[in-house]
Amino acid sequence: MHNSDAMALSAALLAAAGGLTQRIHEGVVARGFEGLRPAHGFAFARLAPDGATVTDLAAHLGVTKQAASQLVDELVRKGYAERRPHPADARARLVVLTERGRACTRAAEEAAAEAVRGWTDVIGEDEVRALYGLLARVARGGPVRPAW
Repeated sequence: MHNSDAMALSAALLAAAGGLTQRIHEGVVARGFEGLRPAHGFAFARLAPDGATVTDLAAHLGVTKQAASQLVDELVRKGYAERRPHPADARARLVVLTERGRACTRAAEEAAAEAVRGWTDVIGEDEVRALYGLLARVARGGPVRPAW
């Protein structure tokens, strides 16, 4: 692959990711979850399963602990997350989503499904599944981070 082709592929992937992020954000807002930025969604992705410490969240987002702590403060203030004692480390606090945060996460999942359905209108369901398979092989398990 020539450098110009690699650059074009990079640009197309970044445009698709940016468009998807925007569509998910717009879908979340349309479902009544206001006062959030796309960066909050990346934090929700890390917090959703079992919660995380601020240190874990900072590593996931690629930011300082101070920046992650400020983000958590904002999510707590808006009712999307809460701090709890960490079950395995008395010195740490676990940040978990509240019911409002979990509802917002479900809204993001619905918005993502709508966005991907739009892709099937353009390239077909088989091609979307193939795209997923190929991207899953290339982008193995790294954290999904916002483009700060």
